Amino acid sequence: MKLTSIELIKLLENKVQRYVEGFDTNLHPYDIAELLVELRNYDEKVYLQELAKFPEELKAAVLIELPKQCHEEFVEHFTTNELAEITNTLDTDDAAELIRNIEEIDEDIAEEVLQHLPQEDRENLEDLIAFGDYQAGSYMQTELFSAFIDEQVGESIRRLKRLKAAKELDSVYQVYVISRKNKFLGSIPLEDLILQGPNVHYKELVKEGVNSVAVNAIDDIHDVVEIASNYDMGVIPVVDSKGKLLGRITSDDIYDIIEERATGQLYNLAGVNDEAEQEESLFHIGKHRAFWLGINLFTAIVASVVIGLFDTTLQSFVALAVLMPIVASMGGNAGTQTLTVTVRQMALGDISDDDAKKTIKKEVYLALMNGSIFAVTIGLIAWAWFSIPLLGVVIAASMVINLITAGFFGALIPLILKKVDIDPAVGSSVLLTTVTDIVGFFSFLGLATLILL
Repeated sequence: MKLTSIELIKLLENKVQRYVEGFDTNLHPYDIAELLVELRNYDEKVYLQELAKFPEELKAAVLIELPKQCHEEFVEHFTTNELAEITNTLDTDDAAELIRNIEEIDEDIAEEVLQHLPQEDRENLEDLIAFGDYQAGSYMQTELFSAFIDEQVGESIRRLKRLKAAKELDSVYQVYVISRKNKFLGSIPLEDLILQGPNVHYKELVKEGVNSVAVNAIDDIHDVVEIASNYDMGVIPVVDSKGKLLGRITSDDIYDIIEERATGQLYNLAGVNDEAEQEESLFHIGKHRAFWLGINLFTAIVASVVIGLFDTTLQSFVALAVLMPIVASMGGNAGTQTLTVTVRQMALGDISDDDAKKTIKKEVYLALMNGSIFAVTIGLIAWAWFSIPLLGVVIAASMVINLITAGFFGALIPLILKKVDIDPAVGSSVLLTTVTDIVGFFSFLGLATLILL
């Protein structure tokens, strides 16, 4: 049952109190953010008033969990001083993301917020913001637990306790071993340190072998995600071109990137812009959708022109008009299956340039196998339906031709797009539909003209 606004406010305030007082350890800022979004649907003003009552630390944690379109509202509602206080309580990766979001709304306000921060924090955030949108450095968190190669384990653990007590570190899973010049040497899980005596030096542990996998701050974030996946790393260290340790990318960011990428591919395959869909303006959403719909209209006209070439054949055999959509539909669905699998495997790195021929050959064989089965099926149905044996031959042959075409181009189109540095998910479906429609109609009506007339 849907709650009223008053009931939502009471529930929200109760959860906030339980969170602040530590009564509910399972409660997460995301749970509070969900209630806020629900309250926002009732009354935007009340939702902002409730948010303003939160303690600064909780307010900051909840703001990061709110949808991006909500950020414009709280930028207008809070002063630059308040925004600076919120930013200062966040981890550096979340703080940098918040500043970027504010920049998109108003660059002057973002600059003012930065100026209200302590100099060291400001310079740190400016370094992170300077990285490109898809560079590893822009997702990096500079808070981490490191230890010098000549340091003792016990000494470093005592320092970790002090940092945790001061709430300067959270989500610590490993120690990053560095030289006195801050060069990254490797990472050691905290659970392994428990087995070591306090007087053991890190250089002894490094000699035994440590995980030295790291990424460069300017690496593409999607490559970073693949590395993290390949090496089963929930957290991955980030270094500069000289190998100096700069920070780490945590698991929550890795999961977010994976989800964003998967969502983007899904939208792109449908000819929809994922960023535009987050807009509240129907005009902006409609404009982006209209672009691909316009292209689809053009390709549909091209397919109709092909049909127009065989108007005499269609007039002679009305049955062709009844059966024609079946050929195009089967080709389109078979092509979409191939396209979806190919694009996804490319995104996961399972298909390289060397695998292109193998991938195309595999999809053509699959299309031939399915095409043969369904060609016989629809051929027999057409024969029984219209009592014209040759009509069954025509649609069966056309079905095989179109399904093979769908398999071939369903694999080829994304591979070609990738070769010319275009996202394979963008526009592939429109191009493929055009090919399968034209080939399907042309082969079906062309064969009918040759065989039946």
